[in-house]
This record gives sequence, structure tokens and C-alpha cells, in this order.
Amino acid sequence: MSVACRTALLCSVSLAVSMLISPVSAEQTNVVTISIGYLTQAGDRHVPLSILEPHPEDAGIQGARLAIKDNQTTGQFTGQRFLLDEAVVPADGDVAAAFREMVNDGTRLIIVDLPAEQLLAVADLPEATESLLFNIGARDDRLRNNQCRENVLHTSPSRAMLADALAQYLAWKRWREIFLVVGKNPADRAYAQAVKRAVKHFGLEIVSEKEWTFEATSRRSDSGHVTAQQEVPSFTQGADFDVLIVADEGDEFGEYLSYRTHLPRPVAGTHGLTPTAWHRVNEAWGSTQVQRRFHKLSGRWMNAEDYAAWVAVRSIGEAATRTASGDVAQVAAFIGSADFRLAAFKGVPVSFRAWNGQLRQPVLIVAPRILVSVSPQRGFLHQFSTLDTLGYDSPESTCRLGH
Repeated sequence: MSVACRTALLCSVSLAVSMLISPVSAEQTNVVTISIGYLTQAGDRHVPLSILEPHPEDAGIQGARLAIKDNQTTGQFTGQRFLLDEAVVPADGDVAAAFREMVNDGTRLIIVDLPAEQLLAVADLPEATESLLFNIGARDDRLRNNQCRENVLHTSPSRAMLADALAQYLAWKRWREIFLVVGKNPADRAYAQAVKRAVKHFGLEIVSEKEWTFEATSRRSDSGHVTAQQEVPSFTQGADFDVLIVADEGDEFGEYLSYRTHLPRPVAGTHGLTPTAWHRVNEAWGSTQVQRRFHKLSGRWMNAEDYAAWVAVRSIGEAATRTASGDVAQVAAFIGSADFRLAAFKGVPVSFRAWNGQLRQPVLIVAPRILVSVSPQRGFLHQFSTLDTLGYDSPESTCRLGH
């Protein structure tokens, strides 16, 4: 399907035309097999704050599987076949050994769903020198700055991108005074740092900042809601603010804050009004069809991790189609070029930043049941791409790939 498709109608027309062309048979040409790896490690099962929002154990991999099917649709006409080599390393297993085995089997285009430290360890292996890795999970800003790697691209948005997207919307709404509530975990503090950067960047102000120190209450007990109803108003009293931003990536307390603050104010950040790469509420730009196909495949709705994996695998498919090659060097060169554009159900084509390998993409601003807005917001201008108003722009980034 052409990356020039800008609307669902155009994409449908393009698909209808392509179906009139006979698939390339093995007798007509040699079929090129392109193997794409998926590497992750099993960990402790995430215990959600709400049983209504479980974290799926197959998050990410299902997005990759859908993208493989999409790549195959095009590949049958171009003489290319795409395979997914899945490796889920046990919690006590050797990730490096699994990566080496994958590379030794001939797979060098690899989707990686690992924490930052493990991702860097894999990227620095000698066997990874001639491989191209796609980070779909780690949102750490340092991976796009002083700890970037030449052989790593990022389809997951950084924390800075998410925070900038939210801050732009708050600035557009003129909700300028922020009450920041931060959890106790390192990831919570990293999210808070991204928020502070965004607040400063877009002319907002943090009028109060507090760390959440309460023990999580049990919502399943008869008095669970009573405890939260007493604690949250007292915790948020004493400051006048427009919006409360919560930094709780571990999903330990953030849900308790909505509707319980001392002042009647909205909650945003990791809970409430949330910036994200993808969400089940998105129905714009032809998203309904990909949402339905994903649900048919997996039995659930696509989340941000699934979307990051889907974009990564589709990027490989697009590059392989355009270069008529499965060679890693050629695929990587095209993905990193100014010619690369991918239709990704976001209203505009997405591409990768040359200076740090980050996928530039719109960020959804969502409530649990509706798409509220999409950043970048109108009025935030950029000399090259308004998408580069989200996250670290070239002059700000300490990463210089290729330099």
C-alpha cells in the first residue's frame, strides 16, 4: 500500500487497485525471505491498580504479528516473504545469549522490548554491530541523548515527547499553574523530570510539588474509598492550581486522585488526561480498521506497546519494499533517509529523526473513553516539522548519530 495514502478513502482505493495485480509467484522470481526478530524477557507480572485495566502479557508481540501480516500483503506482489522470529527469555535467562542465537540464525533486524540498561547491553554486543534494533518499550530520554546508539531506533515515544504533548495542550487551554504529584519509584521521578522540562519549555509554572508517601489503600475493602476520600483532599489542600499532573508510571496511586482533590481540578499525566502514542479510543484517520484487525487477531485492543511494535515491523516492510531488498544496510539506510515516510494512522506520515533515531509522530491526548486532542497543537511552529516540537529537537539533543 502506498505511503502516499493520506485518508482512509485513498488507502482503500490504493488497495483496490493493487488487488488487480497478480501476486508474484515463485516461478516468476526468487522470493526473498526477510526475518525480523522480536526479543523480550519475561518479568514479574504487573499487578494493575484496577482489574479493569490489566496489562496484557502479550503486549508488543501482537502488534508485531499484525504488522507481519500487513507486510505479507505487500510482499506477495514484490517477491518478499516476512518471518517473525520470537524470543521470550525467561526471567532468569540470558538475554545476550538469546540475541546471539538470533543473529547467528541470520536475523539482524530486531524488535527489542527491554528496559534501558538491557537494551544498551544488547546494542553494545559485538554481534549487534551490523544489526538494526528497534526500541519499542524504553521511554528513557537518555537513550535519545547522551546514551544513544547508532544501531538503535526508537518507535516508542520518549518521556519528553509525552510531557511536551501534554504541556502543549495545557498551554493551549491556558491551564498554566501546575500541581505536580510524584511517586516514589525512579520511573516516576524520570517522568516528573520530563514534565518539569516541558512546563518550563512551554511557559507553564509548577506552583506546588509533592511526593506521594501514602500506602496504597485497598479498594476491595469496605473502607478503601473512605480512606482515599479523606487523604487526597488533605494532601492537595493549600495550593491554588489549574491542573494536577501525576507521575505514577507504576500505577500505584494515580487513579485515586481524580474527583478527590481539595479544589475541583482536572488530573493529567500518567492518569486522567493522558498523553500516549496509541489508545483504543482512537478512531480517526482510518484507525478503526487497524483496531478491528488487531482485535480479531489478539482478542483485545491495541495499546501503545503494540503500536510501537507494529510501526517498527511496518517500517522494515516499507523500507524492504522501497529498496527491493532485505539487506540490513540498505533497509537501515532507507529508514534513516529523508525519503522514508510511513502511513501510520496518525493523520500525517511518520519518520525517524536523523540526530537520535527517534520516530517523530503525533501524540494522542486521551481520556479513558474518548480522544480529547492530538499534539502538536496549532500555533506551535517549527522551521522544519511541527512534530519536532515534541521531545528533544536537534539543537537540544546531546546525541549526534553519524557525527
